[in-house]
Amino acid sequence: MKVAMFASESNPLCKSGGLADVVYSLSAELAKEGHEVIIAIPYYKSIANNPAYKFKKGPSFTVYMSWRQQSADVYTGVIDGITYYLIRNSYYFDRDKLYGYDDDGERFAFFALACRRLLKVIDFQADIVHVHDWQTAIIPCLVKEQNRDDSFYAKMKFVLTIHNPAFKGMIDRFFLNDFFGLDDSLYDTGKVRFQGMVSTLKSGLVYSDKITTVSPTHREELLQGGSSQGLDGVLNLRRDDFVGVLNGIDYEEWNPSKDPLIAKNYDEKTLEEGKHLNQTDLLSAFHIKWYGGPVYGIVSRLSWQKGIDLVLTCGEKALNSGANLVILGNGEYGLEQKAEALRKAHPDTVGVYIGYNAALAHKIYAGCDYFLMPSLFEPCGLSQMIAQRYGTLPIVRYTGGLADSVHGYDGVADNLQVDGIGFRDYDERGMDYAMGIAKDLYANQRLYYRIAKRAMGLDRSWAVSAKEYVKLYKSLLK
Repeated sequence: MKVAMFASESNPLCKSGGLADVVYSLSAELAKEGHEVIIAIPYYKSIANNPAYKFKKGPSFTVYMSWRQQSADVYTGVIDGITYYLIRNSYYFDRDKLYGYDDDGERFAFFALACRRLLKVIDFQADIVHVHDWQTAIIPCLVKEQNRDDSFYAKMKFVLTIHNPAFKGMIDRFFLNDFFGLDDSLYDTGKVRFQGMVSTLKSGLVYSDKITTVSPTHREELLQGGSSQGLDGVLNLRRDDFVGVLNGIDYEEWNPSKDPLIAKNYDEKTLEEGKHLNQTDLLSAFHIKWYGGPVYGIVSRLSWQKGIDLVLTCGEKALNSGANLVILGNGEYGLEQKAEALRKAHPDTVGVYIGYNAALAHKIYAGCDYFLMPSLFEPCGLSQMIAQRYGTLPIVRYTGGLADSVHGYDGVADNLQVDGIGFRDYDERGMDYAMGIAKDLYANQRLYYRIAKRAMGLDRSWAVSAKEYVKLYKSLLK
């Protein structure tokens, strides 16, 4: 198959969140399986200024946006079997950040139009055009409305993946024609209308042939409306074409047997020795002491969504019973300050690093006994799967992908088809329950390591997820 991925970011070139991981990892796995894959992303300033990447200048073409005429300069290169096409326009993308500008609607309107044109310029007649989130979601609408009589696009099928429904690409109805040259009737009939404006994400829900999101449970949550951001109505109309596919993790980056950033490499057979040596290294890195209890860790954006208040409150109770807590992340100022206050109150047992440090992140996954992820909502989550890969048991709240990827131990000794610990109610009582289970399990080291080895043996690779996407793609080409 010929697959075109259109997105606003992709590893290893630029990343602000999990979208970049999915676009790259899925594409790399498809390429390994022999499919011809291209990725198109904007040529951001951060990419242009990175000396590690050299791209060849390709074709240039004009993108027409009503009265605007903007140039698109294409740069190309191959990474891990994927051909990248970078769309350069200094007016829109020569900026310090990927997003967060008042004209983001216009910037990504240009990019979506450029992606459609790119296919013809490079003569890539894709079988599948896979678009991601609001930035590229309008491409199926553009092709089906404006290129329906063009044989080049006639057989292309479109898949949209929703990574974050909170961002819907909201623009004034005036820009439907002013940016895209689309007729007002699309607004009047409701195909692109959402809450009195145009939503590029909704357009993708209406016009794409299939819709996916990043876990089966998150699909159900979106259909039920609890976390759909108001999109449950149109999603229920398309429910037969809407599937949840659990993300995978990069097994090259996250491999305890080869990881160069941890003190001691290990596998399932050497887990106990590796865990002890890496735990000593972790505690040393944070200048804290071990008093015989479990070591809890978290690598996260410090935001209300991630359950950080529960981590701090319930974590302090565990500290009073001899545990350690290590926190790596940044985000909301108030939560950063609360984390620092906890460290000051428990300087011997709490380690805090405000920011992101790749080496420390790897040390936390390898050196902790438990990884905390009590999210209020979590479409998929990758950290819990990375923790499992390192034989560190995740403690999660059952929501979204956390519910799909963690089967929790409930304290019953013969219930061993498990690979972590979970709870349902988003409150201190629920978190205390889970950490109580964790404390009791830790006291039985033989049982703890039996479960940890089972977690390590899970297949959370992108090979599993990619097979689901290939099946989905092929269903459209019959």
